[in-house]
Amino acid sequence: EIIKQSGKKKPKLLFIPTASSDSEGYFEIIKKHFSKLGCKVSVLYLIREKQSKKEIEQKILSSDIIYVGGGNTLAMMTLWRKIGVDKILKKAHKKGIVLSGLSAGAICWFESGNSDSRKFTSGSNKLIKVTSLGFIKALCCPHYDVETHRQKDLKRMMETTPKIVSIALENCTALEVVGDKYRILKSKPTACAYKIFWKKGIFHKEKIYSKKEFTSLDELLKK
Repeated sequence: EIIKQSGKKKPKLLFIPTASSDSEGYFEIIKKHFSKLGCKVSVLYLIREKQSKKEIEQKILSSDIIYVGGGNTLAMMTLWRKIGVDKILKKAHKKGIVLSGLSAGAICWFESGNSDSRKFTSGSNKLIKVTSLGFIKALCCPHYDVETHRQKDLKRMMETTPKIVSIALENCTALEVVGDKYRILKSKPTACAYKIFWKKGIFHKEKIYSKKEFTSLDELLKK
């Protein structure tokens, strides 16, 4: 679906593995997978390689697809802001380049995310709210099923995040956004996605159903 949205048979896909500290092994996995699907795959290392802002911008804006890997969301967002990658990705968004990823690479496109970034530095399981790029005006919670502590924590986190809703994604689900429309994709029939929020002191957890047709994103993000 990512490739389909690019509108090209052999799109240029740029993998950004900042959250995994520029893992070369991770890049090889992504390269192998997307090359089989016809993509021309390259990588943007921001830790291993020192590049000028102009070089980084050229790589990002000449791509058809941006794919961001998982890992430490907080460290990734901190570095992106420090060297200006956040602003370049906003240009990519306006240009219509397909933006994609999983875990940290999903959180980054939202207003904020329910993140396990502390485990990478202190070994703590405490989840934190990480401010992201804000293209989707909601909080993203990945791994909602397999990391069961997220369910209780997300309920707590959303109580102190009253202005927006959370989109909680179980593994094997994805939120696909095209313009002002969305739909939920699933690679496993039993996987689910949820809309989670508090309203007038009452906690709401609503299943988001997977449909072929796209639906209004504004309606999804409304309490």
